[in-house]
Amino acid sequence: MICKLFYSAVFLLITITVCAQQPTPLKPRILISSDIGGTDPDDNQSLIHLLMYSEKFRLEGLISSPSFGEGNKEEILKTIDLYEKDRPKLIAHEKGMASPEFLRSITKQGRKGAAPFKGYDKATEGSDWIIQCAMKQDKEPLWVLVWGGLEDVAQALHDAPGIQDKIRIYWIGGPNKKWSANAYAYIVAHFPNLWFIENNSSYYGFFSHSDEPDSVTTSNYYNQYIQGKSFLGKDFINYYKGEIKMGDTPSLLYMMDGNPKDPTRESWGGSFEKISYSPRTILEHTTTDKDTVAYCSVLEFRFTIPGTKAVKDSVYFWMEVPYGNTVQKWPGYYIGNGVFSLRYIPKKAETLHYTFTSDIKALDGKKGTIVVDNLWPGKKGVADYQLGTNWYSDKPDPGLYFGKLQGGKTTAKWKSAILMDWAGRWKWLNN
Repeated sequence: MICKLFYSAVFLLITITVCAQQPTPLKPRILISSDIGGTDPDDNQSLIHLLMYSEKFRLEGLISSPSFGEGNKEEILKTIDLYEKDRPKLIAHEKGMASPEFLRSITKQGRKGAAPFKGYDKATEGSDWIIQCAMKQDKEPLWVLVWGGLEDVAQALHDAPGIQDKIRIYWIGGPNKKWSANAYAYIVAHFPNLWFIENNSSYYGFFSHSDEPDSVTTSNYYNQYIQGKSFLGKDFINYYKGEIKMGDTPSLLYMMDGNPKDPTRESWGGSFEKISYSPRTILEHTTTDKDTVAYCSVLEFRFTIPGTKAVKDSVYFWMEVPYGNTVQKWPGYYIGNGVFSLRYIPKKAETLHYTFTSDIKALDGKKGTIVVDNLWPGKKGVADYQLGTNWYSDKPDPGLYFGKLQGGKTTAKWKSAILMDWAGRWKWLNN
């Protein structure tokens, strides 16, 4: 009996040690770039989570940056309005919660839509705000947590290259990378020395079934903890019927648990390792099922058609890819010297079929297939983007896969502790 009690106590101690949140050295400066209000409502959930923990951060910006869909800053302002109504109950427990007036003052509209082939276009209120915040005289870096596309980050870097030494980026990639291929290519080609966490798959472990990246695990968490007694709680059920997705929240969790300057550590927001290259394959022809690339790598098609009259940087063809019962389309551009080019980034392992459509006969109707494998960054290639010493991404260790999800266990292991911590805050609102 004594032995059983001893081992039970040891097991409990280990469990507490594994799940315990570690203190952060300093309250971090953070700016959020979100595609909130777009096609995936998980950003709405993540924003609710952020506001309920706002005392843990020096918030400097909330930017609407939808590379795809109809996102806009009004979605951010709507959630701030709900938070304002619930805030009295929250500040009864945590005095440092951000004021609604301040939050509205740092809410900005960024670019709507993906960047053209060159990766940047025109300055926006959001990209200018990134620059303004980055250039502040402060000993601590500005952490830019990107929940959507990289368009405003790319624009800010283009307009003020000097900020690259003043910012640190944690990006939820995956599907966002697919929609933001041109902005990503611009950044990785021109700013390889950025301090950058590229989370392409580890974040899935926070909410997915292990066999399907886009699935959302069902639970009774809403009914048991969130409920509908608060304004934020009543709103939360509008997204995934109250089931927890919050695919962008791991970026926040990373900033809440331990020293964010060390991406290799164990943390609620994942654990990462350095990568020295970002894979790119340049294709001057369509592919077959004999061709293989890594998921989340850049496929850059280039077709040379001499003598074709075209305006540089204009769209002349489309890549169509089946997606469920629909078709998704990506634009291809004329980049000069008779060359038409298009970038596409596959978000997961699959056999991908595609078709090119165009008013140019030499491009119209081209079809291809390519096999996308389940290891990032995969084999090195001659066209890869070479990175500096501070680029981090999902750990490739087979033991850390969560089913099909590379690095997924680095976040999945913390989910219970994270949700129980959050449940305590919902209790503040439900009493």
